[in-house]
Amino acid sequence: MILPNATLGLIGGGQLGRMFTMAARNMDYGVTVLDPDPLSPAAEFATAHLNTAYTDLASIETLSASCAAVTTEFENAPAEVLTTLAARTVVRPSGHAVAIAQDRHTEKNFFKSNGFPVGPFAIINCVDDIDIALHDIRLPAVLKTARFGYDGKGQARINSRDELAATLTAWKFAPSIIEEFIPLKLEISVILARAANGEVEVFPVAENQHVNGILDITIAPARIAETLATKAITLAQKLATALNYVGILAVEFFITADDQLLINEIAPRPHNSGHFTIDACRTSQFVQQVRVLCDLPLGDASQHSPAVMLNLLGDVWQGLDHEISPDWQAVLQHPGAHLHLYGKREARKGRKMGHVTVCDPDLSQALAIALQIRQALSQSN
Repeated sequence: MILPNATLGLIGGGQLGRMFTMAARNMDYGVTVLDPDPLSPAAEFATAHLNTAYTDLASIETLSASCAAVTTEFENAPAEVLTTLAARTVVRPSGHAVAIAQDRHTEKNFFKSNGFPVGPFAIINCVDDIDIALHDIRLPAVLKTARFGYDGKGQARINSRDELAATLTAWKFAPSIIEEFIPLKLEISVILARAANGEVEVFPVAENQHVNGILDITIAPARIAETLATKAITLAQKLATALNYVGILAVEFFITADDQLLINEIAPRPHNSGHFTIDACRTSQFVQQVRVLCDLPLGDASQHSPAVMLNLLGDVWQGLDHEISPDWQAVLQHPGAHLHLYGKREARKGRKMGHVTVCDPDLSQALAIALQIRQALSQSN
């Protein structure tokens, strides 16, 4: 075990890293953050900030020499850096697992080759792949860049061959994947912690609603049949085992109109849809991340309160000026509402600035309060 008072390394310093760092500091671990952003949200709580590129050799040497273990808060962390660090210190998750998750080509092929349910897809790397892809994929479809797409970025709805060719041209034929559009009933996620000894703790299945490709609301537990929730958890556990995964893993699922489960993608880190665990579960996903990283016994992931999490985007800041705050009274007047702000200095449309989690014994009441808060904040802008 890596006990408190040791130093942990973190690659990436955004809001997920901020919440990991807060959890680690509360347990008396030091945290060294590697992030090129001088205003890194995680660095505010860290004991050290390596303000360089992720691939900076001196920073990598500092992490490997001074940190008892290293983790990441985003899937686009250079996998080769994680692999390099693993030769000198504990690294979780592995560079291999992160490499699979950060490339849609590799990720989809991993799902398919291991027998996990996925929707129809085709890979496009050049102009000659267009007609081959459309032979197998019916339109309409969704085109996604293979790398660096998130929160709706690097995605486009495709309705015709001409539209596909034009979009790929605009993207300069960046490696992409095209997925057949499937009418969905629901989107859910399963977040689990898997320890080095194979022990697994699974958080309650969460129901997710998106707006413009960005998560808007998470409802936990998901309003689905128990049999479907159990099936999603089983698939997530099997996927973690197939990856030989150690760390926090989020698995996003589509539920089709006929209640079939399809895996959309994975995230090798804590997940936006797991923020409710801070206020509604006996162990948060961030405390669990510390426990897995340090070989501590996993915490109880069960939920003690039904909850609804509402993302706060930069859009609700008046005039997109961080100096003019939204009407937080609209949030804090509700005794079951928990406000979490990420310390970001610049508010922009679509940028995640914080979240609110509403806990209530009645899940429908928690949802009603969350919707009231969203409406009040939008009207105050």
